[in-house]
Amino acid sequence: MTQATNGIRSNERCVEDAWPARTRNVSRIGTACVIQGTGDFDLDDLNLVRHRFPNRRVTLDGDVITVWPTPPPTREEDSPNRQPWPGEPAPHPATGHAPSRPQTTHPKAHP
Repeated sequence: MTQATNGIRSNERCVEDAWPARTRNVSRIGTACVIQGTGDFDLDDLNLVRHRFPNRRVTLDGDVITVWPTPPPTREEDSPNRQPWPGEPAPHPATGHAPSRPQTTHPKAHP
């Protein structure tokens, strides 16, 4: 495998049974992987790559199979399963949205 200075790795050696038989070239950009074929891939080829990359989004577009980059970790406060802080209104059970907080004004703001 060759390593470029810009972080793109290409020409990964095709180990037997590691890639679909129609594989011409495998390139990696960070955690993403692009597999180019000599002809159109089929669903068996897609499933082979999905098996190699479990829990990753893998798509097929003719002669290209793409293993998409892993998403960045989510912040705890963005998680839908996060528990409300003490005093914070709980999310509505049907919508999952937290009710609006009442607007408070400074006591000296209004005479």
